[in-house]
Amino acid sequence: MTGDYLDATGAVAYGDVGLGLLDACPFVRRHFVTDLAPRPGDDTYWSRLYSLEVAPRHIADVDGLILLRPWIKRSTFAEGAADLTVIGRSGAGYDKIDLAACTEHGVAVFNAPMALNHSTASSALLFLLALAKRLVEQERIVRAGRWDLQPSVMGDELEGRTLGIVGLGHSGRELVRLVAPFSMRVIAHSPHADPVVARSLGVELTTLEDVLRRSDFVSLHCRLSDATRGMIGAGQLALMKPSAYFINVGRGELVDQPALASALADRRIAGAGLDVFQVEPLPMDDPLLGLDNVLLTPHWSASTSDVWRATGRAMAEGMLRAAQGLVPENVVNPEVLDRAEFRRKLARFEENAGHSTMTAAPGSH
Repeated sequence: MTGDYLDATGAVAYGDVGLGLLDACPFVRRHFVTDLAPRPGDDTYWSRLYSLEVAPRHIADVDGLILLRPWIKRSTFAEGAADLTVIGRSGAGYDKIDLAACTEHGVAVFNAPMALNHSTASSALLFLLALAKRLVEQERIVRAGRWDLQPSVMGDELEGRTLGIVGLGHSGRELVRLVAPFSMRVIAHSPHADPVVARSLGVELTTLEDVLRRSDFVSLHCRLSDATRGMIGAGQLALMKPSAYFINVGRGELVDQPALASALADRRIAGAGLDVFQVEPLPMDDPLLGLDNVLLTPHWSASTSDVWRATGRAMAEGMLRAAQGLVPENVVNPEVLDRAEFRRKLARFEENAGHSTMTAAPGSH
């Protein structure tokens, strides 16, 4: 397991991450990659947190790797992957993993695609409500004792407004469910969405440009890919209403961040709620930090204790399947499954098949 699961004392920082299930299995041994962990007094670690990389030495003599934040690049396999059989990505996104390199080296990658759906969607709903109700501005006038400023921070309702969702995947569809009581009109841009499913949800599928023009709130839920990188730039932001709000709970690289900061500073859009950024952690000199019409969270609004338990269990169960010679669920590079190298490596563990491994150990959930 990558060392960014740990705190500076060497303890697991995030509660129940599935260790009970792994430790209860007699044919699994685990350890943390401690040189990817924080160390006491190393103040630079947190600025490097999202640029950590898995190196060849980290996968030597390792059969499975559970990955939190570090990159898996082609250079990770510079010395091959003689033993590495599976990588579990603790979360839904896998844009920091070179899937082609993993496939070439006979390594299956699996994720936890469902664990974050509700928490990501509820984070978007949090931004919707906080922006509409002008929560932060109202809180500031109380702290300043400026009750005379009440008229200047009057909010709006969600009811009757138009929500535009970019990416009608799992979390996008969950957001549709969550906003149903607010009687919002919902439109979406999602090239791969099933029109029948969209209609059943009461969602109108349309173009990205139309979503931007018509929406009172635009919420990004799409995956990062070569096709979506930088999909929201100055030209797209210029289509939005001056009264509209922009929300990103997807990936920071989906957006031209300087263009967004400029649009917010010039009040060309009303405000934004952002959980993700082009560079993470967000540099302290970033223009976004000086704006009063943007809500910022540290790529963490979806990271609840419930999510950590769910992703921890998904990672542990995937590893336990592999440890019995079985293919984990939710493999994101399925073409690897027919490669002889992967089949050879996975077959080493067939002798463990039939052992009961899925019963939670005491204290686990």
